[in-house]
Amino acid sequence: MKLSAIPTTVKTTCPYCGVGCGVDARVGEDGALSIAGDAFHPASQGRLCVKGAALGETVGLQGRLLSPMLRGADGLREASWDEALEKVAGGFSRIIAEHGPDAVALYVSGQLLTEDYYIANKFMKGYVGSANIDTNSRLCMSSAVAGHKRAFGEDIVPGCYEDLELADLLVLVGSNAAWCHPTLYHRIARAKEARPQMQVVVVDPRRTATCDIADLHLPIKPGTDVWLFDGLLAHLAAQQAVDAGFVRAHTEGLADALDAAGKAGTILDVARTCRIDPALLQRFYALFARTEKTVTAFTMGVNQSSSGADKVNAIINCHLITGRIGKPGMGPFSLTGQPNAMGGREVGGLANMLAAHMDIEDADQRAAVQGFWASPRMADKPGLKAVDLFRAIEEGRIKAVWIMATNPLVSMPDAAQARRALERCELVVASDIVPGTDTNGVAHVLLPALGWGEKDGTVTNSERCISRQRAFLSAPGSARADWDIVCDVARRMGFTGFDFTAPHEIFDEHARLSAWRNGTDGGRPRLFDIGGLAGMTRADYDALAPVQWPVRAPGGSTARLLGDGRFAHPNGKARFVPTAPRAPAYLPDGEFPLVLNTGRVRDQWHTMTRTGRSPRLAEHVPEPFVDLHPQDALLCGVKAGELARVTSSWGAVVARVQHGGGIARGSAFMPIHWSAQTASDARVGTVVNPAVDPVSGEPEFKHTPVRIEPFGVAWYGFILSRAELPLQEAAHWTRIQGAGFVRYELAGRLPFSQAADWTRALLGVRGDDEDADWIEVEDKSGGVVRAAHLVDGRIQACLFVSQRQDLPARAWLASLFAQETLAQADRLALLSGRAKTAGADPGPTVCSCFGVGKKTIEIAIRQHGCRDAAAVTACTKAGGNCGSCVPEIRALLAAAQAAEV
Repeated sequence: MKLSAIPTTVKTTCPYCGVGCGVDARVGEDGALSIAGDAFHPASQGRLCVKGAALGETVGLQGRLLSPMLRGADGLREASWDEALEKVAGGFSRIIAEHGPDAVALYVSGQLLTEDYYIANKFMKGYVGSANIDTNSRLCMSSAVAGHKRAFGEDIVPGCYEDLELADLLVLVGSNAAWCHPTLYHRIARAKEARPQMQVVVVDPRRTATCDIADLHLPIKPGTDVWLFDGLLAHLAAQQAVDAGFVRAHTEGLADALDAAGKAGTILDVARTCRIDPALLQRFYALFARTEKTVTAFTMGVNQSSSGADKVNAIINCHLITGRIGKPGMGPFSLTGQPNAMGGREVGGLANMLAAHMDIEDADQRAAVQGFWASPRMADKPGLKAVDLFRAIEEGRIKAVWIMATNPLVSMPDAAQARRALERCELVVASDIVPGTDTNGVAHVLLPALGWGEKDGTVTNSERCISRQRAFLSAPGSARADWDIVCDVARRMGFTGFDFTAPHEIFDEHARLSAWRNGTDGGRPRLFDIGGLAGMTRADYDALAPVQWPVRAPGGSTARLLGDGRFAHPNGKARFVPTAPRAPAYLPDGEFPLVLNTGRVRDQWHTMTRTGRSPRLAEHVPEPFVDLHPQDALLCGVKAGELARVTSSWGAVVARVQHGGGIARGSAFMPIHWSAQTASDARVGTVVNPAVDPVSGEPEFKHTPVRIEPFGVAWYGFILSRAELPLQEAAHWTRIQGAGFVRYELAGRLPFSQAADWTRALLGVRGDDEDADWIEVEDKSGGVVRAAHLVDGRIQACLFVSQRQDLPARAWLASLFAQETLAQADRLALLSGRAKTAGADPGPTVCSCFGVGKKTIEIAIRQHGCRDAAAVTACTKAGGNCGSCVPEIRALLAAAQAAEV
């Protein structure tokens, strides 16, 4: 792809997960973009996962929001920046004047850069005077924040990625790192290969790809993590696996924590509650007790719970009692979900925080921030957290909301309620890079923001490493940086303090605030301190290398914290937090007998506004699915490959049934990524219950009671088309981006008649167009229709429909769209759906990095004698980049070896 570019090669940072991988973006003289891993970035050491490697496929301008737009009676229309920002500033000012500052809100995102986040937080808390600014990080990391603050006195991740490699025992809790943090998983896998004695324990209700490197998998009952770690705490105390000196000198509250942990019962009680084999549980407890160099890494499976904060503290308690924290190869480790969720926490992006890790409920710290900003007012109480914020919008208490870089109508729990809220809201403003999202469809004002490759600033990853995101593409259309847009609105509302002209000026203020009254002038010491980065010139900022905070002096960097036993509570001690176990908010019953868990798939991200543009990322998991145990499927009356409706008390979705082989009875799993733009009825957020953790406000995405039942259809089909098509005839559809075409997977509930007219209408070919190059075959008795439309010998579209699931593979047909003129042999084979030559169909994609299919790998195993994953990589390249497909390769090897027996 050729792009309007600044002709340079830059080192930047990936915009996906919280690993924070370094990226080399090279723009050639012809504007062609290439992406590679940055060999010098400490987080990723030159590697990228397939999402990062495919970034070049996602930066085109097709479908971009390039100018402000206002919604009127006739829909959206383009507007000038002046008109759009006057509407925003005027609307916010009027509502504040009439109803007070708490009648407006911002809902922002871990996709924002730190500089954007800082300005948004300053605008709301210090100038509007309300803390009603929350973020989609509330949905993924706020339980970790709450747990850190309760235990340590501040939101601190004590360790670094190296600790995951140095540990003799790595416990991964609620983390499918192989799919969700692939480059970090690869570092762990390499460390284990180098030190086979290193033990890996995976605690997860599902047997995920991450279990490929596990020495022990504990498939706990969903929602029972507190029982598991309370039981461990009690076991450590009983076995005297306690660092008594550390506990005595540097902690408080152990007795109360042990009293609460006792409610989990004996080891047999814990095993029964968690549905774990007692022998496996005893093995885990003994392993943890005797292994000093232990890291417990956790993510969404822990955080996204109505007891998420307690789960975090139950884990931390086990590290405090053993003194295993802040030292090489030891400590609790929160793996962040988004690229800048950490940076947002640094600047107070959550509704219950202030900038620079200061507390909104601390009058002295409020005064410190207000004095530093010289702001006219300061929010004096926590604002509304995400779920409560959207309820307040629906109730009319919040009358204007500005949404930045996120899609809450897809990502929020009880997403139908979020839609009702925005539809009733007086003023909805959205800053985004594309107009076509579920959320933007109800916005009154759309503001074009810069995207990855265009914007300039910093992000902070899971190990507190600050890295630069640098621009290497010119700003498209009239798009502007988020910080610049907010500053403009602030000035139009009459506020001073927003005269920034470049991101390094904002970063400088952020750095100076972090050191402001930090252990001086009567201020309480804070561990977050990047005062050593203050005073940088633009050139210094442009050259900034990755650095881990705190950075108290120029040139400083800090890999680990808390190892000296000094914590951020006023008395300098860590606190054990009592975590009495409690059940999830909603339990299965006769009407909703299964527990739905939700999460990510390997090659997609959030709501697919970026990854959905990449053809190679669409191949691994092209459709929304519901994974459940075969016996549950039998009881529900559904079959693998067919469609099913998944229903809860809050809503319903339709997805294809699969049996992944890693899920226990009574549970189901669905991915989070599909929206109304990419599927007819697969917004899983509409099904998820809205219960939240009482401390963190994080929703319970991992435990919603559902029922699953057949979604009966009369036919299944698919279309490959160079043009977008309306699909009114389909009861169910999924849109999948291909290379030069769009693929639609379809199903219909009404039998079709007059196949020739129906197929032409579906593919957008006029029935009276006698000159159309049209090929069609119909088997009326078998309920099969196949058709293709060619233009000048080039395939334009093809359609395959059947009453059964016996549809041809899509890979070979997709390859035909790369031909300028269809070869005669391919034209003859077209409606068969199969290549005339053997081996042309690679099968479903396994390795997206190199486009290697299942059949290609099976041939390598069967015909070329590959006996292990390394041999398959040498033969096919599969698994040779990020390594996240290696578990699937090993599964194919195991299946082939089993077939030989």
